[in-house]
Amino acid sequence: MGKLIAVVQARMGSSRLPNKVMKEICGKPMLLLMLERLQRAEKIDEIVVATTTEKSDDIIVDLAEKNNFQYFRGSELDCLDRHYQVGEKFGADFITKITPDCPLIDPVIVDKVLDFYIKNSNKYDYVSNAHPPSYPDGLDIEVFSMSSLKKAWKEAKEKNEREHTTTYIWSHPKMFRLGNVEMPGKKSLFMQERWTVDYPEDFEFVKTIYENLYKEGRIFLMDEILKFLSKRKDIWEINHHLSIHNSVH
Repeated sequence: MGKLIAVVQARMGSSRLPNKVMKEICGKPMLLLMLERLQRAEKIDEIVVATTTEKSDDIIVDLAEKNNFQYFRGSELDCLDRHYQVGEKFGADFITKITPDCPLIDPVIVDKVLDFYIKNSNKYDYVSNAHPPSYPDGLDIEVFSMSSLKKAWKEAKEKNEREHTTTYIWSHPKMFRLGNVEMPGKKSLFMQERWTVDYPEDFEFVKTIYENLYKEGRIFLMDEILKFLSKRKDIWEINHHLSIHNSVH
């Protein structure tokens, strides 16, 4: 199959919720909790934290070093270039892109999407669970070949195509073979469940989830979160007033 690297892009300069990746939950930075969850995914060969060359992101490098994660520093706004350079440096054949605003990322769902791609890599250049989305917003996974990333890196010219790593790929279905993994069943949770972190209310929601379900060394998964929220509508309502479509992944 080749080497599959998970790239977690992270920087301190978030406009809507500054420094969010280092905000603490249960005594740990949100980014570290997310990385711990990703480590449980069996299909990933290596995790790389992709941050920027900005001085303000030194703290992210420190976190990676102290917790034995690989890291890369690159362009702040050209995330397409940042991912491509990571792939080149670490010898990736395939890359799965994870955004830093998904601290409830589910390693079982990550493996499900990656397994689908691995088994169908002769049919698809890019697979996600977000085009169209059906899982809760905040469980987004994208995986693509290094050759597809290189093609996008060479040809993408528009600002939004450079700023958002995979926009060029999934917006050119005639150029790239696109696949999608949908949640089993007809009922989509995407419009009902907002688990991404863009605003203070989102952070409060995720923090409360962790405070109720997190235990050191144990990873709680999507079904457990859904079961918990079904009994605690007061928590579900913390950020539900925010539009799902405010999320930009």
